[in-house]
Amino acid sequence: MLKIARQPYYRWLTDPVTDAEWAAAHRAHALFLAHEDDPEFGYRLLADEARDAGQQMCDRTAWRVCSENGWWSVFGTKRGKTGRPGPPAHDDLVKRQFTAPGPNQVWLTDITEQWTEEGKLYLCAVKDVWSGRIVGYSIGARMQARLAVQALENAVANRAAAGQEVAGCIVHSDRGSQFRARKYLRALTRHGLVGSMGQVVSSADNAAMESWFALLEKNVLDRQRWRTRDQLRIAIVTGPNAPTTAGAGKSGSGS
Repeated sequence: MLKIARQPYYRWLTDPVTDAEWAAAHRAHALFLAHEDDPEFGYRLLADEARDAGQQMCDRTAWRVCSENGWWSVFGTKRGKTGRPGPPAHDDLVKRQFTAPGPNQVWLTDITEQWTEEGKLYLCAVKDVWSGRIVGYSIGARMQARLAVQALENAVANRAAAGQEVAGCIVHSDRGSQFRARKYLRALTRHGLVGSMGQVVSSADNAAMESWFALLEKNVLDRQRWRTRDQLRIAIVTGPNAPTTAGAGKSGSGS
């Protein structure tokens, strides 16, 4: 009735999922997880994330899987004329009042970028409002949720090395997708931190962090044309306004 040969049918019955189908399912799963964490990524960056997770594939394969499932970057979809980022993941608990009664009460975090001849380099930093110090940072070649998570993890580790408790600390950011990603939200919960996020698309919502980035750009980033990412990385961590964490243990440098 099915008009198929007996032998292929019994072969399928014994092994209904082929090795190729099994591998394809794992690749699709890796791409889906990467898209879920960083919805602004296109298929090439999703392929990079999947390969980092151990699922090898070419960019063309990633494009085909993403196309079949509709996993596209949010930048590739129409979101109105404003092009504003997605909704905030937290209430604004800071409300532009950048003060704190003591250490580890309010932290600010943000990401800045700088061009080199090799491409962009990104810096995510975490600043303690009370001391004005950078308590953790991460530097990488891609602006992804992992960059923000690593900076947060470094800040927590630095405070722990100094014997300081961080549970209950408010961590305030803008509405960038890296700070709305699930892996970042999980990191906040894991360490007992309280998320806070600006409600409007304005640099004033995180002005104290923006001012530190402005000093870094003036004193380091904009002083010359950088040839390699490593040169710029070294300049950031050793030059004026370097994201040092004196009194907080050694700071991590991320990826």
